[in-house]
Amino acid sequence: MHNLGFALDGAWRVLLAGLVLGAGLPVLFALGIRSLAWGAGEASVDATGVTPGAKRPLGTAVGYLLFAVVVIGVLLGLTFIVASGFGNKLSFENIYPTIVPK
Repeated sequence: MHNLGFALDGAWRVLLAGLVLGAGLPVLFALGIRSLAWGAGEASVDATGVTPGAKRPLGTAVGYLLFAVVVIGVLLGLTFIVASGFGNKLSFENIYPTIVPK
């Protein structure tokens, strides 16, 4: 019975990591695109031409913040892959991640 508990615990962790890294980063990227679009404002078209909408700096700032989170996630993933390829591991013991020998 303990083996089933271990298997379910491992499956739950894999599912969570897959959701966060597999679907989470693309969702954050899509929210960043949507936030930038909202920050640019809606343009209106009339007989005289196109009038730009009011800009929303908060939307632009949130969009760039979400892009930064996505880039940090990708860089941490690449660092993890490269570190394990060289026989090291990625440690989060400090405030910033470091590569330490196994």
